[in-house]
Amino acid sequence: MPKLGARFPKVFNLTNFYEAIGSIRANPLRATLTALIIGIGITALVGILTAIDAIKASVYEGAEDLGATSFDISAYSRGRRRRHGMEGQKYSKISLNEAMRFKNKMGDKATVAIYVRVSWNTEVKYGRRKSNPNINVFGGNENAFYAKGMDLVEGRIFSDKEIEFGMPVCVIGPELSQTLFDTESPVNKVIQAQGQMFKVIGLLKKTGSVANGSGADRAFVVPIKKGEQMGAGRDLNYEITAVVKDPAELSRAMDDARGVMRTVRHDLPGRDDSFEIVQSASLAESIEDVTGFLQVAGFGIGLITLLGASIGLMNIMLVSVTERTHEIGVRKALGATPFKIRMQFLTEAITICLIGGVMGIVLGISAGNVVSVLIGNSSFIIPWIWISLGLVLCVAVGISSGLWPAIKASRLDPVEALRFE
Repeated sequence: MPKLGARFPKVFNLTNFYEAIGSIRANPLRATLTALIIGIGITALVGILTAIDAIKASVYEGAEDLGATSFDISAYSRGRRRRHGMEGQKYSKISLNEAMRFKNKMGDKATVAIYVRVSWNTEVKYGRRKSNPNINVFGGNENAFYAKGMDLVEGRIFSDKEIEFGMPVCVIGPELSQTLFDTESPVNKVIQAQGQMFKVIGLLKKTGSVANGSGADRAFVVPIKKGEQMGAGRDLNYEITAVVKDPAELSRAMDDARGVMRTVRHDLPGRDDSFEIVQSASLAESIEDVTGFLQVAGFGIGLITLLGASIGLMNIMLVSVTERTHEIGVRKALGATPFKIRMQFLTEAITICLIGGVMGIVLGISAGNVVSVLIGNSSFIIPWIWISLGLVLCVAVGISSGLWPAIKASRLDPVEALRFE
């Protein structure tokens, strides 16, 4: 009875691996260039996907303090809604008066923040220094910093009197501070924006513009009534964020907020809400959907790069077969079977792919985390899933690219191969 090993020979063994290493050492330049082709493809794949994971982590890091304990109230993003194919009623934006009335009526049921974007292209000056005209001017009340996840590293937030009377004070972001003051503290300095003078009372912590979606690093935040004055003549859209202490109270607080807001907005019974309430969990799901599409796109780009790399690898392996025709003839003359010849070349192709893959994974993780640092994410991302996927793809590319050269090598006639010069 034949042995099991005779019927099912080992596909890969250490001998083939050692021979592959020996072949790589014999042609270091060609092996290095081949590995680099695969490495570039894996770098693109792992780098893009790591960067996407970093963006996702940055977004969640900026919102982790709020979690599922907050919800936003705003006017509908589109002027008109459609109901059963019919044009809906046109709703006005939320005014400051409505937002303030909502805050007063909510009382202790939730911490209410009022926020408004006044401008996104303001130039700020300090002496002879001035910023680029890309500064985001926001108006906010005393709770806006907490609700938007903006922490201070120096100074203070607005006082009740500063908010009530719209006094010319501001809290600025770290990027604006570095532009105007370099390493000097901005607190108690007087700066100019939109032709008005403001006293800096606070400096925000660096978060990265992606983390909070509002460009806080370039922010110029003023008291909410001062923001109204700066935006005079424009139809400003005030946003409201409500935060509850206990997640279990979120549903009840949202119901209360809906009733209060309908009263403030004078929505008639039986009519649709003239505003929308969005829970933070829903925002997280939307972020998950968007990053999911980005991951699919990144994976597709990486695969296209790897496809080009596999074609290059196959071409190089075919050249290698031609160059080593005499060697193949010697091996066959010494008793090597076509199967062993195929396994030798396949193992060599896979080994080169794995070497290039490891290089690509290291470079991809590094590139992805550079993006992570640039967007203000402090954590180091190690995408184990993408690392595993990259290694699997390396083996797949090695097999697909090395299979035809290996078959071609195994079919060579030993006599003709020995005559090859």
